[in-house]
Amino acid sequence: MSVTVRIPTQLRTLTAGAGEVEVEGSSVGEALKALDAAHPGLAERLFDDAGNLRRFVNVFLADEDVRFLDGLATPVTPGQTLSIVPAVAGG
Repeated sequence: MSVTVRIPTQLRTLTAGAGEVEVEGSSVGEALKALDAAHPGLAERLFDDAGNLRRFVNVFLADEDVRFLDGLATPVTPGQTLSIVPAVAGG
């Protein structure tokens, strides 16, 4: 099933400048792994050594933070959009 992944500006060098990428996957984790398969180098920016999302990377599915759903196991349906949003800090 095809899912659209919105890529933040900071990661677009890995997607040849694309702001959105279509991938296949039935869960958030599968979709993000498919994204890395199509655009190598993204996984090391998104996942820690244990395979979890890095603390400073937020992923939203239909405006819901996946951490408050089922995390990487959150199911996705065709046509849904995942947004990768880096955390912003400062003062």
